[in-house]
Amino acid sequence: MQYKIVELGRAELTEKLRDEQRQQLRLALMKSGLELLGSAQASLIEKTKTVIGEMLHDAAGLRKSKNSAYISRKLCYDYSYLSTIFSEATGGTIEQYTIECRIEQVKQLLLQRQLSLTQIAYELNYSSVAHLSNQFKKVTGLTPTVFKQHNVNQGIIPESGNGVTMFCNCVSIVETRGISFVACR
Repeated sequence: MQYKIVELGRAELTEKLRDEQRQQLRLALMKSGLELLGSAQASLIEKTKTVIGEMLHDAAGLRKSKNSAYISRKLCYDYSYLSTIFSEATGGTIEQYTIECRIEQVKQLLLQRQLSLTQIAYELNYSSVAHLSNQFKKVTGLTPTVFKQHNVNQGIIPESGNGVTMFCNCVSIVETRGISFVACR
């Protein structure tokens, strides 16, 4: 594949992809944890993920409204439409993505060792420490305490100060002929 520009979050191809090239690209991206999407969908998916990141960053705002209402209001789309597009494009639900992002925040806060689990549960708007712990174990396979102990013993120290969780970083690469993909790591 020939390309003109490749920069963080964007690539511009010089020619239109044939169906077999598109499929090869889709498979190669999937192996890397990336997805190939149509440009209108990619833009909406990226915006949805960005809004989720903003929503989680402002956890206090969650206490006032449901996630679905917040996302729908911010994007000016019906939530069921957003949910359908998101699920078709990513293979997961908005709720699953939101939970995974929240768990990444929990991991970061646990490793920073500045807040107790009770404080983390409150800061991230969990209904209880038990709810946070159950969700954490369901996603990671570990309890928060075991996760923290394991990573402290391994000497893993999170990067601080950038204000971005690892999972919720979104990058999209857009082709001028209508193809793009979104990567969330």
